[in-house]
Amino acid sequence: MSFDADVLVAGGGPIGLATAIEARRLGMTAVVIEPRADAVDKACGEGLMPSALEQLRRLGVEPHGRPFVGIRYLRGSRQVEARFRNGTGRGVRRTSLHTALAQRAQVVGVNRHQDRVTEVRQDHLGVVAAGLRGRWLVGADGLHSTVRREVGLQPAAVPGQAGTARYGLRRHFRVAPWADHVEVHWAPEAEAYVTPVADDLVGVAVLGHARGGFDRVLDGLPVLRARLRGAEAVTTVRGAGPLRQRALGRRRGRVLLAGDAAGYIDALTGEGLAVGVATACAAAASLAVGRPQDYDAAWSSATRRYRFLTAGLLAVAARPGARSVIVPAAIRWPAGFAHMVNLLA
Repeated sequence: MSFDADVLVAGGGPIGLATAIEARRLGMTAVVIEPRADAVDKACGEGLMPSALEQLRRLGVEPHGRPFVGIRYLRGSRQVEARFRNGTGRGVRRTSLHTALAQRAQVVGVNRHQDRVTEVRQDHLGVVAAGLRGRWLVGADGLHSTVRREVGLQPAAVPGQAGTARYGLRRHFRVAPWADHVEVHWAPEAEAYVTPVADDLVGVAVLGHARGGFDRVLDGLPVLRARLRGAEAVTTVRGAGPLRQRALGRRRGRVLLAGDAAGYIDALTGEGLAVGVATACAAAASLAVGRPQDYDAAWSSATRRYRFLTAGLLAVAARPGARSVIVPAAIRWPAGFAHMVNLLA
């Protein structure tokens, strides 16, 4: 029986491309299935932590952007900041990151199939998706993964969950970055993340419940609104969500899920890309030795810190009145704040 590739990858975003690049590095053939021909954009904070940059360098990718040295929390005029102990982060436009990964994928011999995965069929020898047959399939097709649904790993909807769902909104402003940190401005019902992505450009990502939209959140953050006064908005508001997505498992038969497709809690802690690339590499590593069953433990190990810290901080932030004490608590305990930041870095 012939195969079009050892590994089919559904989704041509950063995680799908990282999966395919790692598969090639480990000696397998790989095809990325993605319907969009251009760079894939996404509403995200666009800040790469030092660990994410290290993982990308391991894949041979060095995206262009603007460095930042730590994280700063602000509530009104009160603020606290922590620097990274091991290197710097980098603000990188999502499209620039995609382009860098796509170029690397082409160099290492990843093939591309412009199509959409709408159905997945598998047997004990291989998987068929978008008219191609592979030995394995990795679903890296994002929050609303078709692959997750097709292989029966999409859980039933939880009644009442929609009212508490969080969403992400992002826009770019033409202004020189005023800080060498990623700033997190805390509003009563949302957070605004400001990331320097170029010498004359910042990205502002808003995370919270879908009430009132992007401008309403900024109106509740006078310090940030003042910083942006007179700055040209150079992109439209792009949204994503609901952010929290669950999966019944990370593997079914010859199909594995990586990145957001495998389950996602929230972007609150900013390490989504690092975690996603780690799961992509773990998936490829398990397939390279023909042991997909090893992926479950590898996924748990790669995501444990993210799941624990993000769920904990999200639970605190969701409690009535608790959001207002997060920044004051960090100011009173700067060593603890610095420790948390560096756990996530």
